Amino acid sequence: MREAAFVKQNKDKWLTFENVLSNKTSITPEALSSLYIEITDHLSYAKTFYPNSNTEVYLNGLASSAHQKIYKTKKESKNRIITFFTQEFPLMFTQHHRELLVAFLVFALFVAIGAFSAANEGDFVRGFLGDGYVNMTLDNIEKGDPMGVYKEQGEFNMFLGITLNNIKVALMAFGYGILLGIGSLFIMMQNGIMLGSFQYFFYQEGLLWESARTIWIHGTIEISVIIIAGCAGLVLGNSMLFPGTYTRLESFKRGAVNGLKILMSTIPFFILAGFLEGFVTRHTEMPDWLAIFIISSSLAVILFYYVYYPIKLNKQKQQEILANNQTNKNQQ
Repeated sequence: MREAAFVKQNKDKWLTFENVLSNKTSITPEALSSLYIEITDHLSYAKTFYPNSNTEVYLNGLASSAHQKIYKTKKESKNRIITFFTQEFPLMFTQHHRELLVAFLVFALFVAIGAFSAANEGDFVRGFLGDGYVNMTLDNIEKGDPMGVYKEQGEFNMFLGITLNNIKVALMAFGYGILLGIGSLFIMMQNGIMLGSFQYFFYQEGLLWESARTIWIHGTIEISVIIIAGCAGLVLGNSMLFPGTYTRLESFKRGAVNGLKILMSTIPFFILAGFLEGFVTRHTEMPDWLAIFIISSSLAVILFYYVYYPIKLNKQKQQEILANNQTNKNQQ
């Protein structure tokens, strides 16, 4: 291709990138990343076919400016953690709501399978939860305190142990995503069957409401973020299965980073779930209205942060970008 034709074909992209670097135009982070990759590809092409030309000099300067702006060493903002949770993560997570839905549906399916299996196979609950746990719970029921298991340890020890165990489960749900996402679905299956058989066990004993009002005080957040960790694993797996326009390695890197961001977002919620289980769930004497309030508030927080807020924030950002671009066009 002649140099003039090469310039004519790509100059609009170069000008757009130049305007972004000078803050005259706003585009999405994904579009900026793709544009940067194209610019560097064009630079390589120009070095090969138009060495020492004005085109090579121009593209080299453009790529250098971009590299300095993106990668220059600077002190992290004091608000970096805050902006991660309020801006960076929610904006990124909107593109992974599909994986979240899949993780939830698989989990819900195996909850139903667990309950059905417990109802139709007499030894299923013992086989899955273990004789020790079932016998202990039956003893607590006879003593008139079916939820006594939550009072056996001290508050802080229980909080610490539960929090660390939940984070371990989340790490497994994410890490097993390396098995093309199948490992993450396996973790969803395990936990779903456990929950379904567990709840049916209490239903058989005539204690479904008593168990639900107690267990879901902490379980609402705990189960939700395990599903979200499963979503992170599916993001990792999908990055290998469906690389799109990227190389498989580049797609995997992006999937790993996004999956880790999703996993990081769950840590405060696991700590909160551990706190509720260690310090609050043990108070089985609390009135029903208070238990319902904690459960419904927990669910509202999860739905707001992982579903509603990312969609709302993404729409706002898109509107801002469109408004800025329209303003720039009017000024030109």
